[in-house]
Amino acid sequence: MPTYEYECTKCRKRFEHFQKMTDRPLKKCPDCKGKVNRLISSGSGIIFKGKGFYQTDYKPSSSGGEKKKKDKKPPCGKEKSCNSCKE
Repeated sequence: MPTYEYECTKCRKRFEHFQKMTDRPLKKCPDCKGKVNRLISSGSGIIFKGKGFYQTDYKPSSSGGEKKKKDKKPPCGKEKSCNSCKE
């Protein structure tokens, strides 16, 4: 269930309210009973848990992140393959 942020038009108090997405938005301030507006929020942030992230946690991108075989140079450093190098 998401947390919604509201602001009172009368007392300018900002507060958060935890409610279901299907619930109707609040209409009155809990303090002064004035009209409230639900604010647009940026959503939840990223939560980092654990000791770290590893290369195996995410699938590699297919947008050229890895070197292609034809771009790989042979061990001798020459542009064209020589007979002594095997790819």
